[in-house]
Amino acid sequence: MPADPPSHAVTQSNGAGIALRVAAMACMAVLAALVKACAERGAPVLEIVFFRNAFAFVPVLLYVSRTTGFSVLKTNRLGGHATRAAVGLVGMVCGFTAVSMLPLTESTALSFASPLFMTALSALILKEVVGVHRWAAVAIGFVGVLIMVRPDPGHMANLGTAFALLGALGAAGAMIAIREIGRTEPGPTIVFYFTLAGMLLGLASLPFGGWTIPDLTTLAMLIGAGLIGGTGQLFLTEALRRAPVAVVAPFDYSQLIWAGIIGYLVWDEIPRAATIAGALVVAGSGVYILYRETRRLRRGA
Repeated sequence: MPADPPSHAVTQSNGAGIALRVAAMACMAVLAALVKACAERGAPVLEIVFFRNAFAFVPVLLYVSRTTGFSVLKTNRLGGHATRAAVGLVGMVCGFTAVSMLPLTESTALSFASPLFMTALSALILKEVVGVHRWAAVAIGFVGVLIMVRPDPGHMANLGTAFALLGALGAAGAMIAIREIGRTEPGPTIVFYFTLAGMLLGLASLPFGGWTIPDLTTLAMLIGAGLIGGTGQLFLTEALRRAPVAVVAPFDYSQLIWAGIIGYLVWDEIPRAATIAGALVVAGSGVYILYRETRRLRRGA
């Protein structure tokens, strides 16, 4: 007789997976807005990183307790987790810095370059075979990035743009690390150790005068960033439990819509035409890369 399903098993539903993915992207847009607002109120980036990760433990640990149980946190691959955390935290710090320096919609759009970097890194680091179709999609995607950053010397030197692209590169490197460590480690384990590393990194900056004492409003926003960031991470996890990645991943680009709405309502930002045009090119390239990757995996299966 087959074993009874675990208590945390869920019914597969594409509709539920898509809804959770869109909700996750809304959380990530709100997180970016909170990061930008806290930075404008004088909170240093590493202090924001600490709160983002420390208070993310509230939803993360609640999720672990109600699904897999705390035994899932045991690991024999601390080195792999350390590598994933180091690369991911570089991406987080650069991404938060970019958010603090650029309009919300522009920093979000530039983060969409991450799948392009991931495809290139998978060929260079994992020695995966990347066919001509995916390389062409990467090339077209980077044309979209150039449209967004406007290839004139003055704008290309923009520090915020550089941090945004470094953040996208760090996120891509983190996904490559997750591909490797994910062969033996469950998702909640990877999330837990990354969150722990982020909290420790932020805390380590305290003795060096890298913090300010936030007022009550800023403190509430910092705590909110942690709670909403952790919740968004869990929505991402749940989306992948309920529907295939090929179904839900294209909805990552809905984050640009949320960012545009928040940016307009809070900062009176109106996205540049070049930002929207470039983002559409990058998004189209990313979806095509996902399509080709899915076909490759199905053929392998």
